[in-house]
Amino acid sequence: ALICLDISNSMLSEDVAPSRLDKSKMLVENMVDNFTNDKIGLVVFAGDAFTQLPITADYVSAKMFMQSIDPSLIQEQGTDIAKAISLAQNSFTQQKNIGRAIIIITDGENHEGGVIEAAKEAKKHGIRVFVLGVGSTKGSPIPDGNGGYMADNTGQTVMTALNEKMCKDIAEAGSGTYIHVDNTNQAQEKLNAELAKMQKSEVASVVYSE
Repeated sequence: ALICLDISNSMLSEDVAPSRLDKSKMLVENMVDNFTNDKIGLVVFAGDAFTQLPITADYVSAKMFMQSIDPSLIQEQGTDIAKAISLAQNSFTQQKNIGRAIIIITDGENHEGGVIEAAKEAKKHGIRVFVLGVGSTKGSPIPDGNGGYMADNTGQTVMTALNEKMCKDIAEAGSGTYIHVDNTNQAQEKLNAELAKMQKSEVASVVYSE
């Protein structure tokens, strides 16, 4: 599985405890704990996307890399999910008959366009695109790190809400599943069940190239 983790500033919102980003990290760590002969890679994205961890079976390193993830890794703000999908897709080998999944963890905000096309392209290559939507649809402020909240140019507090429609549309285009992540453990259980289904229906051992 290739994880694409949204690290834009809105992921610092605390409408999911301890924050959207920290909850996402916990999800990935738990997922890795359930892996046996799978491999994992990690792409982080905001206004740009880059490979944080090339595909590996080294779960200890994967968890260490997870800990170091922070929005400061990417200067360019925004949420370019299409770029993350394309980068993830190109990380897989072209080998046939292997279960390949891209798991996007995002709040679905301000995507730069082209994302539905990118998910369809991945599907065409036999890759399923799952989307974990993190956060509340009601909207929440973003901590600024100094005890206050981020504001826009006019001094208004910026509110960030989970865009569920966008998340669902991406998963549908990528022949995957949309899962809502809140303060329960249900998302983890659903994701594990979906990945287990994939492993049973396809070859369990997943091979990737850098």
